[in-house]
Amino acid sequence: MQINSPDFKNSSKKALDNPGLQKALGNLRNGFPVKRANAVQRMPEFELLRNEGRDIKNHVIANLDFYLEEFETNVTKNGGNVHWACDAEDARKAILDICQKANAKTVTKGKSMVSEEINLNEYLESNGVQPVETDLGEYILQLREDHPSHIIAPAIHLNLDDVSSIFSEKHGTPHTSDPAALMQEAREVLRDKFVAADVGITGANFCVAETGSTIIVTNEGNGDLTQTLPRVHIVITTIDKVVPTLEDMSLFLRLLARSATGQEFTVYNTLSTGPRRENDADGPEEYHVVLLDNGRSEMIGTQFQDMLRCIRCSACMNHCPVYGAVGGHAYGWVYPGPMGSVLTPKLIGIEKSGHLPNASTFCGKCESVCPVHIPLPKMMRHWREKEFEKHLSPKGFRFGIGTWAYFAKRPALYRWLARASAFSLKLMGGKSRRIRSLPLKNGWTAWRDLPAPEGGTFMDQWKKNQSTETSPSHPDNKCRS
Repeated sequence: MQINSPDFKNSSKKALDNPGLQKALGNLRNGFPVKRANAVQRMPEFELLRNEGRDIKNHVIANLDFYLEEFETNVTKNGGNVHWACDAEDARKAILDICQKANAKTVTKGKSMVSEEINLNEYLESNGVQPVETDLGEYILQLREDHPSHIIAPAIHLNLDDVSSIFSEKHGTPHTSDPAALMQEAREVLRDKFVAADVGITGANFCVAETGSTIIVTNEGNGDLTQTLPRVHIVITTIDKVVPTLEDMSLFLRLLARSATGQEFTVYNTLSTGPRRENDADGPEEYHVVLLDNGRSEMIGTQFQDMLRCIRCSACMNHCPVYGAVGGHAYGWVYPGPMGSVLTPKLIGIEKSGHLPNASTFCGKCESVCPVHIPLPKMMRHWREKEFEKHLSPKGFRFGIGTWAYFAKRPALYRWLARASAFSLKLMGGKSRRIRSLPLKNGWTAWRDLPAPEGGTFMDQWKKNQSTETSPSHPDNKCRS
């Protein structure tokens, strides 16, 4: 997947002018947030679980080496293999090596954002291995030569007509607008792929240290077919997905489903613990787990450590007004929305992704709905600081901040200038008390009027209110006396 994050502003403008995308995003805004709110309301202990989930994750991060080693030990004990990957290249090579040893020509894949992060599909294709996406959304995107715009609903930017058109074109079938017919069509095409595949690749929502198990959480049966039918099952996941016990995992499952889709529980919650044993009815002959770091261990002990708590539920982007307006592709890489605005700069560099931490209203909604209390706005501010320190922000912006800092360090001059500005703006507003055009503020006044201030500064109004409240004639003071 190419990195287009530097083009965020142009991509956002195109997204805002795209009627089809805006229609699809409208479905998102009216869907997941409402369902999440209803699910949380039905669960009185939800806040307690959030606190416990945060604490478990913090404990794991503080002892990550111990739990990763325990996980590896138990995977090996169960007959599986763990492959440590420092970066994307290591992970790709490890997976290709497994596929080549299995003489694999076709590989079925479950939905995995980590595979997008390492450009796995393109790499396998260039080496003679054909990957087939089996998640319905990912399959649609593969036919369109497109990429996910959302981490749990990859094709959320598309409408029914888009799906119908690509199916008709690629499958050679009549155009239909019946969702059930389109789903059945996908099932029939993919059925042969499941049977023919030599290797199945899935992600993992969690890795359980005490048992050496991995779990995938889905609402389709494709994940089960992907990991049980082929001779070889490969799990590609990251080091931050490990949890201590099955009990801990069950807690996160309760948080994940409600935060992601508003379900009490997802339809399929499938554990894999090693290859097929002698008395097992099905399962792979080989089981491999590729554990990817790709810069995550470097986050430990930094301002961005809390990001490692993320359980990839997408609640932050489902509630984000910026994501809701421009969609996921505008962010220009794998991870969109608030979580992407924090994670992406670490993975590809702030030099290539400086727009993302700035693409926020700082309304705080992302942090308020995060199931593990990740302080996303705070970490976006830290990235803004690093961008400023590296002189990557625009000269005009730096000049403006520098000018503000000059006056802010001189309180008397700052207060005088603030009063003068407020008074001038009051005059500009006239009788209507609305400013239709303002120099250096065209980004605002091109679309809406700016309300004119009353004439005083915020500090003046604050002092006035404080003196009123402490006055003996104030009604509240009479009541107190």
